[in-house]
Amino acid sequence: MNENSSGNYRVLIVDDDFRVGELHADMVNAIPGFHALEPVQDPRVIPKLVQSLKPDLVLLDLYLPHVSGIELLRELDVDAIMISAAIEPKNIDKALRSGALAFIIKPFDAKTLASKLKGWARYRRQLAGTGEFNQQGVDRLYRSLQGGEETNASVGAAPTEQAVLSCVKESAEPMSVAEVAEAVGVARATAQRYLAALVANESLELQLGYGTRGRPEHRYVAS
Repeated sequence: MNENSSGNYRVLIVDDDFRVGELHADMVNAIPGFHALEPVQDPRVIPKLVQSLKPDLVLLDLYLPHVSGIELLRELDVDAIMISAAIEPKNIDKALRSGALAFIIKPFDAKTLASKLKGWARYRRQLAGTGEFNQQGVDRLYRSLQGGEETNASVGAAPTEQAVLSCVKESAEPMSVAEVAEAVGVARATAQRYLAALVANESLELQLGYGTRGRPEHRYVAS
């Protein structure tokens, strides 16, 4: 996975129909934080392009000339979402078992694609923002890949995470880690861990504030 520090995810689209590729590129470019690279029709050049361009994500058609999308998927060391009108169970099964993070059925609209790409972006932020995962965190990763908007992280969350989220949401002012820890009654390290997870799934926002001695510190507010 190419680490993206700009917040602008680069997406490579592979489709043998250039008109479809351009349509999907327009959809990608309309999503804030995403940029479509030039769509590619010939799958034989994809392995070298992935090495040179280092896209963050590939949108890969299943049926391609010369080599199938499934075979190509197995070669690529990059996040990929399979797109296809072939909805037979065997095709979906092969795509997922071969490494596709999601499967989008053609034709799809801009809203469907945006939901999947934003879910994938949350998945990536959660992986980058957490040192270790508990089971709830892993489950949240899978939910993100499904494209569901996690507007309320308290649903199905651990009691401590619910308490941390409620504490910040009910505060009239942005809160520091120390303030959250004291209010919830947990160790500072515990509060920090849950706050990082809640920022990763976009339930809370992280701001830069200043402490009593003018030193910068992280403060948290409801999204």
